[in-house]
Amino acid sequence: MSDSLQSLLDNDRPAVVADLVEVIDAEVSDQKGLGGAAVKTAYAAAQKVKPGITASATDKMLPDFLSALAPLWDSKPAGVAFGDHLVANGDTASEALLTVTDDQAATAKPSLAKAYNSLRGKAKGYVIAALPRVGAAIEKHAG
Repeated sequence: MSDSLQSLLDNDRPAVVADLVEVIDAEVSDQKGLGGAAVKTAYAAAQKVKPGITASATDKMLPDFLSALAPLWDSKPAGVAFGDHLVANGDTASEALLTVTDDQAATAKPSLAKAYNSLRGKAKGYVIAALPRVGAAIEKHAG
């Protein structure tokens, strides 16, 4: 992992986790229509099953998320915002992040795995939509 992303684990981990939880909350809140209702319902169900799950899961997966994004961080052209670079490489970035969450879902409690799996088919679109915010949150701490 690049040194600047590794420093997020060493120096700013609680702040990075808090900012990424804000990103997740904002992305869920922004969802509209029937699909949005399904996302909001699944998110609320996961939080009901295990309060604080978003922060604890984000903290647990942060090293893997950063490792997954490190090649994109390292290939980011000078002067380009990380969020913009992630969007420009949306397929690669979303698949890298979803590999991490898929691995976690495989060993999650059945109720949490069920909520995740109910949304997995559309997850790539949700992750791609979140990339600008994800990139900004990471760059805020790594920059």
